[in-house]
Amino acid sequence: MWPNSDRAYGWKRSAKGPVLWKERDVEIRFTKSNLRGTMIPITTVQFGEEEQALVMEVLRSGAVAQGPMVAKLENRFAELFGIPHAIAVNNGTTALVASLQILNLKPGDEVITTPFTFAATLNAILEAGATATFADIRADDFNIDPTSLAERITDKTKVILPVHLYGQMADMDPIQALATDRSLRILEDAAQSHGASYKGRYAGSYGLGTFSLYATKNITTGEGGLITTDDDELADRLRVLRNQGMRSRYVYEMAGHNYRLTDLQAALGLPQLERYEQTVSTRRRNADRLIEGLADVPGIVVPRQLEGRGHVWHQFTVRVTPEARLNRDEFVAALAARGVGSGIYYPKLVFDYDAYRTHPRVITSDVPVAEKIVSEVVSLPVNTTLTDADLSEIITAVRAIAGA
Repeated sequence: MWPNSDRAYGWKRSAKGPVLWKERDVEIRFTKSNLRGTMIPITTVQFGEEEQALVMEVLRSGAVAQGPMVAKLENRFAELFGIPHAIAVNNGTTALVASLQILNLKPGDEVITTPFTFAATLNAILEAGATATFADIRADDFNIDPTSLAERITDKTKVILPVHLYGQMADMDPIQALATDRSLRILEDAAQSHGASYKGRYAGSYGLGTFSLYATKNITTGEGGLITTDDDELADRLRVLRNQGMRSRYVYEMAGHNYRLTDLQAALGLPQLERYEQTVSTRRRNADRLIEGLADVPGIVVPRQLEGRGHVWHQFTVRVTPEARLNRDEFVAALAARGVGSGIYYPKLVFDYDAYRTHPRVITSDVPVAEKIVSEVVSLPVNTTLTDADLSEIITAVRAIAGA
């Protein structure tokens, strides 16, 4: 249930399968354990009274496509995170694709990114017609390593695409210096890092930034995305591009697409922006508790918020190293047996799939840190619904499994 709300909405199990219930109407207060069964979930999706009211406002208006609610979402996101422009689109992958398309990349142009990311990052590069190349990552933040990045830049490189993984930004000072020195564009994949910061600057403020509003993200509209930029011209072109290339009806300025978000989706996101400070505060408190409880567990490396960075803890990702009693997959199975959900983000390097291994526009390279990390990572629950008892249960389970 959201703070200051006297009702909540969710799913419960019944003999006939999951059914939607509304707490106020049934005079039964379901506990969290009733809702989830016996498993502490790795993620949850909750909407409260504010979202319901805005959705109903859109429905009653009779205009559910992109309209004033989308504009409010864009303006509020830009305002909160100190970025001049936010352009809403229909998902986070679209945000990446549109951002690359608007840069007018030519065949043979290369985009250099991390191999430790979700496939959307790579798919967007390929859809935009560019060639994907890869730098290694750092073990301390799971993000692209500026030293490796500098070594992989070629005359064909046009865009640096760092991914701010798990809610913590990459080391942006040396990345920005490289981009300035080599006249390269920066496109930040901040799908997991709404409101994350680096030395006082928010994610998405280094040129072009993209965010996902998918169901599991810290801010969600079910499906949706945002593009941020401080470039007035790029922002204008992106708004035209997402609307079939039209600025006004049937007046086409470019070959465009239907990348629009709906007002129904925007109505879900707006209330979350207003309470996002509280959301991040809760996630940080949960992460601090997990770090404190797991810091001395042999074979388990806990994540850290690095100096000068503001981590928003989309995921709390530990490493199960060779010093641990169990390997990563055994560790995950043992967690499940104890009723603790977990996730592996990601089980393979992004190019290590049949669809990409022989792709003519995917250029792989030696990335030893990423190859090691990908076999070790496990994400533990850090979401805002966790109680003190849940956190204690997670810590107890990990310590018992690891023999601490």
